[in-house]
Amino acid sequence: MENDDVLDPAEGPQQRPQSLMLAFFGNHVLEEGDLCVSSGSVIDVLGRVGVGEQAVRSTLTRMVNRGLLSRQREGRRMYFGLTPHARRVLEDGHARIWTRGAVDDAWDGTWTLLGFSLPDSWKSRRHDLRSRLTWSGFGPLYSGLWIAPGEVDVTAVVEELGLSDHVKVFRARAADLTDIDQMIRDTWDLESIAARYTSFDARWTPHLASEPDAGSGSGSGSGSGDDPIGTRLRLVSEWLWTIRTDPRLPARHLPPDWPAGPAQETFRRVAARTEEPARRMARELLDTARAR
Repeated sequence: MENDDVLDPAEGPQQRPQSLMLAFFGNHVLEEGDLCVSSGSVIDVLGRVGVGEQAVRSTLTRMVNRGLLSRQREGRRMYFGLTPHARRVLEDGHARIWTRGAVDDAWDGTWTLLGFSLPDSWKSRRHDLRSRLTWSGFGPLYSGLWIAPGEVDVTAVVEELGLSDHVKVFRARAADLTDIDQMIRDTWDLESIAARYTSFDARWTPHLASEPDAGSGSGSGSGSGDDPIGTRLRLVSEWLWTIRTDPRLPARHLPPDWPAGPAQETFRRVAARTEEPARRMARELLDTARAR
C-alpha cells in the first residue's frame, strides 16, 4: 500500500478521508472483482466514522483525478471503482497486514541497501521516494543511503517514480565489526514505532473484553454488533497507520517487550469478530454496480 496514496505519516489514528476511503474499498471492493459502489453508499459508511458528506465528495473527485478511482454514471447516480493502480496499492497493504504481519522472527541476516542522488531541485520526487521507501521498510542509514532488513524488491517503486538512473540497490550482510543493535537504534525511531503499537493495543483491547470469542458465532458486542462496518473500517485504517513506519526489524534485535506481537494479536482478534458482521451489513447497505 503506497504511503502517500493511503496514509500520511503525520496524521495520527484519525486519518484523512482518503485513508479511510481506501480502507473502505480494500474491505468491501478489492476482492469483489469489477464492483463499483455508489457515492451515496460511500457517504453513508464514511459518515459512520465522522467524515462529512462534502469531504467525501471532494475526496472522491480528488482520488479520481489522481488515478486511484474510476467512476461511471448509472441513471442519476455515480458509482466508483478501483483502478489497476489502486488495486496494486491495496493488494500490497493486504499482504502487509495478513501475509507478512508485524513480527519478523525468521530474518536470514541479509539487508537491502539503496543509494540515491537526486538534484536539489527535485524536492517533491525526493519526498516521494523517501516516503515510499519508509513504507517498504527502509530507514536512512545515511542521508543518501537507506537500508531495510531482508530482501526487498523496490523495482516497481523506482520505476514508477522515474528514478531508475538515480538509484543503486545492493544485497549485503553486516560484517562482524558492525553492531546491528546500535545500527538499528541509530536508523529507526524505535520508541515512536513501539508507542504506536502500545497505543493501538490500548484503544482496541476494550473491544474484546465485552464480546464472546469469534468461535462462538455471535456477532454482538461493541466491536461488531453495534456498527460492524464502521468499526472494521476504523480498525483497519488505524492498523495501517500503526504499521506504516514499522520496517519489521528482526525480532532478535528488538527489546524483549517489543509490543508489535500483542498489538497484532488484538488487531486480528477484533478483525475476526467484525469480518462476517461487516460483510453482512455491506451486502444490505451498499448500492453497487458492475464496472463497464
